[in-house]
Amino acid sequence: MSISSEIKHLARRSIRAKLIFNAGSSKLEESPQQLVSILSAMQDHQILPEVYTVRPDSNLESVVHDAIKAGIKLIVVAGGDGTIDSVIGAMVGRDATLGIIPTGTRNNVAFNLGITGDIANSVALLRKGRQMKIDVGRVHFGHSRCWFLEGVALGLISDLYPMADDLQHGDLAKIGGLLSTLISATPSRLRMVLDKSKRLDTTAHMMLITNMPVLGPHFQISSRVSVKDGCLDVFTFPDMSKLNMISSAVFSQLNAAENIGIKHYRVQHVQIHSIPRMPVLADGLLLGEGSLSVHVHSRALTVMTGAALTGARARKSSRV
Repeated sequence: MSISSEIKHLARRSIRAKLIFNAGSSKLEESPQQLVSILSAMQDHQILPEVYTVRPDSNLESVVHDAIKAGIKLIVVAGGDGTIDSVIGAMVGRDATLGIIPTGTRNNVAFNLGITGDIANSVALLRKGRQMKIDVGRVHFGHSRCWFLEGVALGLISDLYPMADDLQHGDLAKIGGLLSTLISATPSRLRMVLDKSKRLDTTAHMMLITNMPVLGPHFQISSRVSVKDGCLDVFTFPDMSKLNMISSAVFSQLNAAENIGIKHYRVQHVQIHSIPRMPVLADGLLLGEGSLSVHVHSRALTVMTGAALTGARARKSSRV
């Protein structure tokens, strides 16, 4: 093959991408080298990026919308879970693919999707990984609308998990706050409507609505949770003692589907009213306290994933 023919061949293989780089997702002193490594790896794989560096006032949905409008089909996020959440609203149902280069603190979304390697391996997956359509959740809370990939937490779990995460990272000063929160916690009455027809009432300190099997700082919820089954998994904890809650939180294992004291439902839509009102978090973002509804958008987001999804077993869609 002549040099000119080889150049034409490589040009045909090249793809455009919008690279959204969040320098604040990791240590600032590391970010320049990270960006250089990403651009070098992309060059090796004939990916031609337009780079956007995240700023405090960035509207990433607008950035993604403009890129897709300009004909770019691959949106690559180099950052953490929060950066990913900031772009998915503009990608749901669109003819574009999300690529992830995990450079954040927890990188839990990437972990669930089997993207667990370094920068070079993550960039390689943009070319050699599996293109997959996954479910996305949406919370309606008052006048707010919020997309999420991991899950929604209500009640005591919203307070326990951030403190338990700090404990896991060696901040023993959080023990006092965690114990104080547990001692003072009281359960709420939960009134739920599943798939707009089945009504349930229970009393619990917390509940979870999950879209991925591993949440937050790599808490294993259940291997039975799937991100591509067209359902959300609802877990309530009516018979779980405070002692079990704290041990589960500290050791990062709920195994909710396997614990007979935990109720598990698969739904496409759920409405929740709590008395007293529970705090509500969506992918770690505090929305406030009060009633909410949550809906799954089945296979609405196209992503590049690793060879196998972490913690998830393939299964057919099932509902309550």
